[in-house]
Amino acid sequence: MNLQTIAAQIGGRTAADIAASIARAIRAGEIASGSSLPTVRNLADALDISPSTVSDAWRTLRHYGLIETDRRRGTTVRANRPFGSERWWHVPVAPGTLDLDLSTGTPDPALLPDLSAALGRVRLDHQVTSYLDRPLLPALEEELRSRWPFDAAAITMLDGAQDALDRIIAITIGLGDRVIVETPTFPPLLDMLELAGAAIIGVPVDAEGLDPTDLATALAEPARAIFLQPRAHNPTGVALTTTRASAIATLLEPTTTLIVEDDHSGDVAGIPLVSLGRWLPDRTIHIHSFSKSHGPDLRLAAVGGAADSISAIVRRRQLGPSWTSRLLQQVLLALLTDPHAQASVAAAADVYLDRRRALGAALEDRYLGIGPLGTGLNLWVPVADEQSTVVALAALGVGVAPGRPFDVTPSASGHVRVTISTLDEPTQLADAIAAAATATDAGYGPTSPR
Repeated sequence: MNLQTIAAQIGGRTAADIAASIARAIRAGEIASGSSLPTVRNLADALDISPSTVSDAWRTLRHYGLIETDRRRGTTVRANRPFGSERWWHVPVAPGTLDLDLSTGTPDPALLPDLSAALGRVRLDHQVTSYLDRPLLPALEEELRSRWPFDAAAITMLDGAQDALDRIIAITIGLGDRVIVETPTFPPLLDMLELAGAAIIGVPVDAEGLDPTDLATALAEPARAIFLQPRAHNPTGVALTTTRASAIATLLEPTTTLIVEDDHSGDVAGIPLVSLGRWLPDRTIHIHSFSKSHGPDLRLAAVGGAADSISAIVRRRQLGPSWTSRLLQQVLLALLTDPHAQASVAAAADVYLDRRRALGAALEDRYLGIGPLGTGLNLWVPVADEQSTVVALAALGVGVAPGRPFDVTPSASGHVRVTISTLDEPTQLADAIAAAATATDAGYGPTSPR
């Protein structure tokens, strides 16, 4: 876009005026995505102002993710992704139309603890005396601390693991920050980081967690944060071993990198938790979700660790919802201290592990190796053609999640993610997956699983 056209868009001569004028023009489509902007000096000369004023305006626009600058292309308008283009996966049929939807990653409702007794223990006389009351009930904090994997400087309660990830990213990640993640990993995490303007560095996982050799390479340049799942990794089911966690902590110790752990499966992960907070408690933020273990509609996740980060989340949240419902916190406390509810959660973990093993064994019997079995609600299944597999299974009434959205670099991943939480009988499903996974196209018709 030529200098005169850009200059004509600008009203006022302060940095704030220039930034606001350019932002309005970008959002109105008058300056298109990908357009080149003038150099600082050329625009300053055209407006008869100081180059430092234009530099300040450009800095503001970069902060809000509207423009980007590199040495080769100069300053350009960032391309906006169209709505719906996020990595979040979509089964190729409308929700509710599949006989067996194994794409969701949600728990089996039949295995959740009964809320009736917990609801009966809620104090109905509870009153909020001030909007500045502590966001976490003291009795619940005491219970959480007894369960926490390390001595957390601070703990608070948020509305689920995704809310926690979103809030942590908002207070820690800025435009251009290098952030290390596992690959594959949870697609909404990648969406959140991309929206924050982070430079995302993917490190592969193996049977024990993040690969230390690749992590060392990623840490050759400073990284603002590292996000990982310590157990029941979504989508692979991998869990950090103590040996691997120690190696990762050794690599991170001399850095200033913030560690964010997403323990999204929580108490139904089926394996003990190994947290990097054991080695680096002052740099670790640990998220413990209760959605899969105690109920998705409770929308509860505890977040604890580094004091400055937790305090920043609490302060920023005071400008919005301020706190997570203390009534729901009472329900959670009742569940965590009820022996029957605890037994129900432990039984659910065993059932999920049995279902995972059963499908894994059935696929192995059909010569479809799935690698490390892992734990959790999802199985990461290799296939010959991902798109054909997803479409073919959908035609049979079976929904699975395509693997591409889980990869940092979305290429043909050659995997699908299968949620095993509600799967009672794996034989016919294994037949269908094996047929679809090895087919070169969707032109086959095995018996539909029930």
